[in-house]
Amino acid sequence: MTPGARVAAAIGILDAIAGGQAAEQALSRWARSSRFAGSKDRAAVRDHVFDVLRHWRSDAARGGAGTGRARMIGRLRAQQIDLDSLFDGQGHAPAPLSDAERAVHDLPDDQGTAWDLPDWLVPLFEDSLGARAEAMALALTGRAPVTVRVNLGVCDMSEARALLAQEGIEAVPNPRADTALTVTEGARHLRNSAAFREGWVEIQDASSQAAVAALGQPGRALDLCAGGGGKALALAARGWAVVASDIDPNRMKDLPERAARGRHKIDICQASEVDTHAPFDLVFVDAPCSGAGTWRRTPEAKWALTPARLEEFCAMQRDVLTKAASLVAPGGTLVYATCSILGCENNAQMEWFAGQGSSFVARHEKTQPVDQWGDGFYSAHLTRAD
Repeated sequence: MTPGARVAAAIGILDAIAGGQAAEQALSRWARSSRFAGSKDRAAVRDHVFDVLRHWRSDAARGGAGTGRARMIGRLRAQQIDLDSLFDGQGHAPAPLSDAERAVHDLPDDQGTAWDLPDWLVPLFEDSLGARAEAMALALTGRAPVTVRVNLGVCDMSEARALLAQEGIEAVPNPRADTALTVTEGARHLRNSAAFREGWVEIQDASSQAAVAALGQPGRALDLCAGGGGKALALAARGWAVVASDIDPNRMKDLPERAARGRHKIDICQASEVDTHAPFDLVFVDAPCSGAGTWRRTPEAKWALTPARLEEFCAMQRDVLTKAASLVAPGGTLVYATCSILGCENNAQMEWFAGQGSSFVARHEKTQPVDQWGDGFYSAHLTRAD
């Protein structure tokens, strides 16, 4: 595909997303109907689409309309790319620009457009992040780093870097965790690499790794909202005897294969049976949340979130905290974590929990920023005192 044809494909996908299709669904449908597109073409089209989704509001302003074509024009204009070289109507490239499309549109001066946020989220960012609000909002418009967790039970950091480098994958130590490497080159080859296939590395954001790294001596642990099992695997790699559970067992369907690849033993437990396995030395709650700290990876979630849905998340968080507390052994640890940077999902929940008369004492609290090293992430470690 020519560069122009890739832009045209992205425009069609963006229109499908604006019409209600999920981004991954729209990309998959295009890929199935475009067998001629090679892996580099699919990657380039995907990059176009996600770059626009991260700048959905400001790109519409730059392009002068809310269509996929206008937003693509706005994105390329922001990147200072020559539009005429791509919009020339040749082959499968988009039609040339009209006079109206050539007009440069200044961004309005409202914060929502400048920060690429829905208006209702702007005051929440300001209340939650204070002086860092603008920086965090703008950081969410960039691309997220690709980070792996090195399985120290199989290899050390230098051995993992060397094996990755043999296949053209360059990685550097990530300061957030002693197991974290950030991939700087060759990330698209990671899942097919020997290091990944043989369990030397597992893809996991450094902020998530840091929450596990901050724990004390290993014992018996429950990953209560396991999802795909990233935290369960990281705990097992540090010597914890792990039970993983999730209200939706389908989310854990790949966990046995991932555990086997990393040479870990993880017991899978139905949510209805968790009580029979309690108490635990550690209950790790990666609570359902808005995912605001990960919107670089899932940008459409930023635009889909509503105040009502955010309140639903907060209610679920309080419920799961109450459930988790009952499963912790005396002297044990409860970890509450979210991949959010919104205060109502983080420290406000800890304040609510403390007000319930619980016997837990906060020992560690950390909010990781959205930056070049990882996603926004909150974790609080509490010890059961009774």
